[in-house]
Amino acid sequence: MTANPFLDTDRVRHDLYADAGRIAQRTGALSRAKTAGPHPATVIADLAATGLRGTVLDIGCGRGTTTLALAERLDPPRLIAFDQSTALLAEARSRLTGRLGVEFLRGDFHAIDLPNSSVAVALAAFCLYHSPRPATVIAEIARCLAPGGLSITVTKSPDSYRTLDEVIATSGLDPEATSRPSLYETFHSHNQADIVATCLDVQQVVHHEHRFRFTDADHIAEYAATNPKYQLGGDVAQIARRLRETVGNGPLETTSTVTYVVAARR
Repeated sequence: MTANPFLDTDRVRHDLYADAGRIAQRTGALSRAKTAGPHPATVIADLAATGLRGTVLDIGCGRGTTTLALAERLDPPRLIAFDQSTALLAEARSRLTGRLGVEFLRGDFHAIDLPNSSVAVALAAFCLYHSPRPATVIAEIARCLAPGGLSITVTKSPDSYRTLDEVIATSGLDPEATSRPSLYETFHSHNQADIVATCLDVQQVVHHEHRFRFTDADHIAEYAATNPKYQLGGDVAQIARRLRETVGNGPLETTSTVTYVVAARR
């Protein structure tokens, strides 16, 4: 197993995203904790609206939250939801039932099965940190983009949720939580624009600070149990009990920076 679970191909395919329930639990707990910062799907849809009219490609579409926002905001003639996970594509499909012009494509974002110059807007949100070579994915995006086409990539800061790391380590649940590399080590807020610039012309870089407040130990445990950075097991009740015994019942506040890079095909 690699040190970073986001770069472990077997874990990504069979543990992290083979079942939509795990990511739904994590994102649900994080969403309830959020106290500040715009919803990324809304920001992405607004940025994408400045692009060309034509095919929109949502790379790493996951459960389809952003795909739906793109469908509603842009109403493109063709919208492709692209992901490696069959389970997540099925979830996205259920969210977009009845939408005309929506297609679902399973594949590896290092080799996107689309023709050259066939996409007007390509989005890759919260997914390129799963690649050990994200510049290769950017090159694929550039290949797929039509002349004047727009790329939007989105990622997080490498120190995201650092306060949570500290609490998990202090509790003794996972003493190495603060010493492991960031889940976002290959593609994060500090290197994203430089990587995108290897193949595309960067036009805009936007940073938004997001703040979170986990109300109590149960809330923290619900999120932490499904965060692959930690080695905790999946027993939420046991994690919450240990947190209450060692660091108290919360609340816990933490932050993350979400960065958007808008770029165009050269």
